[in-house]
Amino acid sequence: MERGRMSRATSSRPPELPMRVKESNRMSNVYTTPQNKQPSFGKLSIPKPQSVTSDRRTSFFGARTSGASMRRNSTMSGFGGTEKIKDARPLHDKSYVQQCIRQLHEFLTEQGYPGTLSPKTLQSPSTKEFVKMFEFVYRQLDPTFEMPNSKVEEEVPAILKALRYPFVLSKCSMYSVGAPHTWPQALGALMWLIDNAKINWSLSKQELLFSDFCEDSDNIEEGADYNKLFLDYTAETYCKFMQGVDTYEDEDESFLSKLKKLYNVDECLLASMLEKHRILSDEVELLEKESQTDRLMTKRMERMKLQADLKKLQSYRSSQESFKANLENKASELKDDLETTASHLETLKHEQDELQHLLQNQKFTPADVERINREKRELQQTLTGISKSLEDSEQHKWNEEIALAKVNEKAELKVAEYHKLARKLKLIPLSAENACGHDFEIRPFECGPNGMVQHKTQIQMLLRKLVGDVEEENSRLANMSLSLEESCEQLNSNILDKSNDLKQLREQIRKVDERLDSDMQELAQEEQDWAAEIESVDNHRKLLEKKVNYGYDESVQHLKAAQQQYHLVLQETNEERRMVANNLTSVFTTAANHLSITEKCLDDLHSRMQRSCSKAVEEDTAAVQNMQEALKSFKSKATSL
Repeated sequence: MERGRMSRATSSRPPELPMRVKESNRMSNVYTTPQNKQPSFGKLSIPKPQSVTSDRRTSFFGARTSGASMRRNSTMSGFGGTEKIKDARPLHDKSYVQQCIRQLHEFLTEQGYPGTLSPKTLQSPSTKEFVKMFEFVYRQLDPTFEMPNSKVEEEVPAILKALRYPFVLSKCSMYSVGAPHTWPQALGALMWLIDNAKINWSLSKQELLFSDFCEDSDNIEEGADYNKLFLDYTAETYCKFMQGVDTYEDEDESFLSKLKKLYNVDECLLASMLEKHRILSDEVELLEKESQTDRLMTKRMERMKLQADLKKLQSYRSSQESFKANLENKASELKDDLETTASHLETLKHEQDELQHLLQNQKFTPADVERINREKRELQQTLTGISKSLEDSEQHKWNEEIALAKVNEKAELKVAEYHKLARKLKLIPLSAENACGHDFEIRPFECGPNGMVQHKTQIQMLLRKLVGDVEEENSRLANMSLSLEESCEQLNSNILDKSNDLKQLREQIRKVDERLDSDMQELAQEEQDWAAEIESVDNHRKLLEKKVNYGYDESVQHLKAAQQQYHLVLQETNEERRMVANNLTSVFTTAANHLSITEKCLDDLHSRMQRSCSKAVEEDTAAVQNMQEALKSFKSKATSL
């Protein structure tokens, strides 16, 4: 069965060219695109009923645009290469991207994604969150998969390429996944991976569903007859495919009839199963008509909305509790004012009763009546003034409440700006890089005014400490840079000193060369004098010339060797000079040692030359003396004769 499974697995891969007809017009259930689930040959094919919400799903391949009369080009080039496929999905369409984000969120929540998820974070996730989502989705295909910790930016495109993802996801896009120009391509890759996982699940479910259909039979998809039928069917359909045909109804029917004859399919059993399938599909359609909505999905959406409303209500409740506490404080103050006004009212009533009693027991004169009316008018004026002041106080109270609400809104905006800046500085949450285990988040409604002041002072102390640490680090780095600059200046001064020493050594070498040249000129003059003196003696002159020439040639050879050695030394010193920047101390010590060795060598050569010249002169003088003595003896003999 392994070969049969492999053939089905490879045939379920999506084609690399868009189809020209819709999937609903296809009658063949064999080797189709991933929208139709692939059953095994020789088994009963029961198509899955379409859900109502399936119309909202967007196909991976986009719209089919090719015409029926268009001739199809083969994807195989002359040398086995494939053409580059253009992504037909509208990844730069905002509505399509939002739809893909909703589908990704639904898939992750249904499969139990361990991390925190919200549609807001999926709008522009970080590289770390994208890698976690990719690892979770890929584990639906391979449960043993573990994402490596290093070189994640290279691992994800390599995995997609190994899975034959038809489009290119570059490595550079992995460094900024949440960017607006890279997130749609990464989202498309995740949706393609989710489609593969769903296809894998459907194939595994089909294998479990029809596993007992041929459990007693042998491996029916292996054999020469099956291979011959399958190859004939593939050749016929591919020929029509290259001619521009997308439907293969006749070939499918003939292939299925041959398969039925080959495997002795029971038509009665097949008809009964089709009838059962029709009944079950009718029941499913009836249930879908009754529900018309996906209850589980609606309930989940309602639960998410209720959770969001609950969070809003909790925050509103906390704000209302703080507002209630403020109102209670004001109410207690107003209650005290009311008690004082009530006591004042009681005293006024008591005075009114006394005055009424006096009015009833006394007879008033016109002056008393006028005085009473005047006092009444005054009291009415005071009463209107008090009522007006009460209205003014209530209006002032209302204005203060509005100002307090505005101040609260400004404070919330400032807290949000503070949280945004703290996230940029990696101070929030507790596990952030620069938080150091401290809580820098401000929660204005979780604690009272005193707790808020304490929390504010604590955060200010932590921030001051952090600023002090940063300033201390900056000062340390500045001191380090100053020390490095000082060391660099010291090295530059050392380089100048060494270069001056090198110039002095070169000057000394030049003086030695001049002295050597003058010595050589003196030797040449002396040799000329010696040649003039011994010109009278022919036999001894030739011998002396040979000796002198031999000594001179030898000295010239020594001189040339010394000059060559000097040039080599000069080249080596120049080479060492070019390497000063890499290793100053070693180069200078080597150059100094080399120069000292050169001086010693030159001194040795000079002393050797002097010794050889003095020796030659001594030999020449001895020869001349011998010749003079021989000449004198010859003269004496000649005179005697």
